[in-house]
This record gives sequence, C-alpha cells and structure tokens, in this order.
Amino acid sequence: MLGLLLAAHALWLMTRGLMHLGVVLPLLGGLVLAAGAWRWPFWRRRFITTPARRRVARGLFVLLALGLLVVAAGFTVIARASNALPDGMASPSAIVVLGSGTPDCKPSAVLQARLDRATELARRWPAAWVLSSGGPDWGRQCTEGRVMADALRAAGLPPHRLLTEEASTSTEANLRLSRPVLAAHGVAANAPVIIVTSDFHAPRALRIARRAGYAQAMAAGAPTPLDVRYNAWLRELFAVASGWLLGEY
Repeated sequence: MLGLLLAAHALWLMTRGLMHLGVVLPLLGGLVLAAGAWRWPFWRRRFITTPARRRVARGLFVLLALGLLVVAAGFTVIARASNALPDGMASPSAIVVLGSGTPDCKPSAVLQARLDRATELARRWPAAWVLSSGGPDWGRQCTEGRVMADALRAAGLPPHRLLTEEASTSTEANLRLSRPVLAAHGVAANAPVIIVTSDFHAPRALRIARRAGYAQAMAAGAPTPLDVRYNAWLRELFAVASGWLLGEY
C-alpha cells in the first residue's frame, strides 16, 4: 500500500507538470516496494537462497537504511532553517525573485508562493527594483521571468519597477545573470538585495548569491505548499550535493 501511494502521488504531480528527482525517485521507490510485496516469495527464492546472496541482500538493506537516515537528517535541517529577514535591516535596492516552474505558462503553486512573498516585500519597500529571474521551461515558448513579471504586474506592482532576466536555467545562473541587469539599473554589487525563493531553497540560494558577488544578500523564504513540500525537500538534498560538487558555493 505504501508503494502504491508513493507511486500514485508521484504520477499525480507529473500530471501537473512537475518532473524532477523529488518526484521521479518516490515513483521508482514506490514501484519497487509494490513489486517486492506483490512477488515477495519469488524474490525470496531468487535472491536469498545462498549465503552469498543473503550477504548481498543485507548490504542492500543497510544501504537503504543509511539513505533513509540521510534523508531524515536532511529534512530535519530544512524544517528547522530560519527564513526570517533580520530586524532593522537596511532598505533593499532590489528584490530578486527566483523562478520555479511555469506549467502551461502560468506560475506553479510553489512559484506563486514566491510571487506573493515578493509582492508583500515590494509593497513594504516601494523604492526597490523587483527582478524576476528564470529562463524557458523545457518544451515551452514562454520564459519564467516573463510569466513572473506578468503576475507581479497583475498583483498591482507598477511596470516601471519590474525587471526581468529570461535566460537562466539554474539557481546559479539566476543569480549570475541577474547581476548585470541590476548593475544596468544602478544597483551596486555591495547594495542590499533580497533574494526571494522557497523556504527550503533559501539557505542554498543565499550561499550561491554571495559566491556570485551579492555582498549584502538576504534571503526571504516563501512557504512551500504541503502537497509538494517533501518532494521539493528531497530534490533540494540532491541539489545541495550537486551544487557543492560543482563549486556553486
């Protein structure tokens, strides 16, 4: 039942345009669990009939247990991370909103939460530029940056405050390609800038921002919708590891 539930939830997310490791891995894991339970006598006869095969099976179970412990530890760190802006902070020169999927050229639920947070901050600091950063989603003609700018304008922000970056396809590229856009509008590298992203993504985004030259970057995390929260957290664990290996921070 657990395997079927995991697989069904992953397939449901795929129908909503979500396709990443945080969705694919639960799908594969759910199918493996369901297949193992359905044909357990067959697998037992095939793989646990000799001492050597039993050692292999035990090794696989140990690896699985270690993997689950790592995921649990990672989820605990993400859940405890603080995304509050510091008290008494200087007025930001810009608010940079990072993209997160535009199925059917509309903001995903995760992205809409980021846009809501950015709108709230933009109203709090009316002199700050608001830059939406994100390139085209796979297989779509629209760009995240443009979809986000349209949504911010629909939320009531004046067009003259809105800037866009429409070529990036990763967090590192979001921040690196946004720097020249901000510089062209008078935002110096040492100016206070708020990076708006999801709560689970804020710590990594802040490290990447500082590596990309944002000397006074601050991160504002938007809440992640419950129906995709743990899939997003799982994806973030792999992104943290790959970002470290690639030297993004």
